[in-house]
Amino acid sequence: MKRSTMSALVAAATTVLALNVHAAGALDGASLAWSSKHTGLTGFTSEVVSFDSLTKTLWVAGVSGVHVLDAKTGNALQFIDTRGFGSINSVAIHNGVAAFAIEAPGDRRNAGVVKLYDTSTRDLLTGTNSIAVGALPDMLTFTPNGSKLLVANEGTPNAVADSGKYAGTDPKGSVSIIDMGTRSVAATVHFDSVATTASNRVWAGQSVVRQPGMDFEPEYIAVSRDGSKAFVTLQEHNAVATIDLSTHKTVSVVGLGAKDFSKPGNEIDVRDNDGSVSFQNVAVRGLYMPDGIASFDRNGKTYYVTANEGDFREDDGDRKAAGGSGIESRLRVSAVDTDALYAAGARSISIRDAAGNEIWDSGAALDKAAHAAGLYDDGRSRDKGVEPEDVKVMEIGGKLYAFVGLERTKTGAIGVFDISDPANASFVKLLVNPEGFNRPEGLTAFEMDGFHYLAVASEGSSATTFGTTVFQLAPVPEPSSWALMGLGLAALGAVARRQRRA
Repeated sequence: MKRSTMSALVAAATTVLALNVHAAGALDGASLAWSSKHTGLTGFTSEVVSFDSLTKTLWVAGVSGVHVLDAKTGNALQFIDTRGFGSINSVAIHNGVAAFAIEAPGDRRNAGVVKLYDTSTRDLLTGTNSIAVGALPDMLTFTPNGSKLLVANEGTPNAVADSGKYAGTDPKGSVSIIDMGTRSVAATVHFDSVATTASNRVWAGQSVVRQPGMDFEPEYIAVSRDGSKAFVTLQEHNAVATIDLSTHKTVSVVGLGAKDFSKPGNEIDVRDNDGSVSFQNVAVRGLYMPDGIASFDRNGKTYYVTANEGDFREDDGDRKAAGGSGIESRLRVSAVDTDALYAAGARSISIRDAAGNEIWDSGAALDKAAHAAGLYDDGRSRDKGVEPEDVKVMEIGGKLYAFVGLERTKTGAIGVFDISDPANASFVKLLVNPEGFNRPEGLTAFEMDGFHYLAVASEGSSATTFGTTVFQLAPVPEPSSWALMGLGLAALGAVARRQRRA
C-alpha cells in the first residue's frame, strides 16, 4: 500500500479518537455567541425565549410584548407590542406559528387569551388567531407534532394592594388543550375531582384544600416525546399532574414529598447574616415545589427532570423564621404546626420516571458549584438558595444534557448536568453570563447551521441586568463522517492483517 494511503487511514483513526475525546467533554468549548440588552423598549423585560427554525429567529417575551431577534447575530428585527391585549407571559413556536400566552388586562382572574402569529410575516395569522383560555395563562407548549397546543392556566387570585393579602374569587387552575387544526379549545382539564379526594399536598406534611381545584395552580408543562402524555408542575401544591392527551383526562396527581437536608450530600447554608457560606446538614426538609420541567426518553423509558425552585401560594400567610437557637434559626419555613421543619424548594434538580418515582437528585451540587465559582448569594441562604428556575434537555455528541437556570446567583448562571444515565446523572459545569445579566427565567435549546445553542432570557434585578444571551455549545456531529471514519478504521485493520501475513 502506498504511504499516502496509509497516512490517510492513520489520520482517519486519529480523528476518530479525537472525536471520542470531544464527545466526552462535548461542552468544553461552549462560549458566548452574542447578547442583547433590548434597549429602548417600554415596559419590557426578558423572560421567555423560543426559537423559530424556519426564519432562524428568537422570539423573546416579557410583559409588554415580544422582541424578535436574529438568532445568528442577536440583531433586533421587530418588537411586537401586546399591551393592547394584556400582559404577555409566554411564547412557544412550532412550524412557523408563534403562540402568545396573555393574561386578562386589569383582572387576571378573568379568562386569558392565546394569540397566534405567523413567524414569517410577524403578523397575526389569517383566520382564527385569538383563542380564549383559562385564568392567568402562564406558560404554553406545543406537542412534538404540533397538532395540539397546551396552556397552563395558573389561576392565581388578585392582590389587595393595601394589605398584600389575597381576597375575592380564587379561580381554578386548569390546562387548555387547543386543537391546532381547528384553532379551538378541544378540552379544558380541571383538577376538581382530584382535589376533593387528594391527600397529597405534601407541602406541610398534610392535605390542605381550600376549595376543589383552587390549590392546583399549573405552572409548567412538558410533553412526552411520543406526544401521549403531558406532565404538569403544580408548584405551590408540591405535585406533578399527568394528563392523557388522547382522552384529555387527568391520569394522576403525584405528591413529591420532601427532601431531607439532614442526609449527607444534601447540605445547605441556612444563615444569611454571618458573613460566610457554610454548607451543613440540618434537621429540615425541603419541599421540591418544581417550576420548570422537561421530559426525555432513555433506553425506551420516559422520564422527566424538574427544577426544584420552591414557592408558596401567594395567599399563604404561614411562613416564618424557624426560630430557636440552632443554626437553622433564620431559615424560612412553614408555620403550620408539624413534627418537622419544612422549607420551600429543594435547591436541586430531580429526575423521576413517568410514574413520579424519584430516580436521582442533584443534592447540594448547584449551591456548591455557585459558591465555588464565587457566584453564591449568601443573602438567599435563609430562603431557597440558588433557586433552580427552568430546565431544558438536549442531546449533544451522543450524551444527554440538562441545562438549569439559577435565578438567584450574583451573576446569571446555568447549571449543566449529564443525564445520559438517569440514575447516575452528574454535574458537568456552570455556564456563566459574562454580560452581567442575572435571574435567568427562560431557556431554549436549539440547533442551527451545524451547531447546538442555548438561549437564555434573564429578567434581571435592574434595568441594566436583564437581557438575552446565546451560548454556542458544540458542533452537531455528522453521521456520514462517523461512517467514513469507521470505514477508515476497517481498512486500517485490513492493512495490518495483510502486513502480518507478509
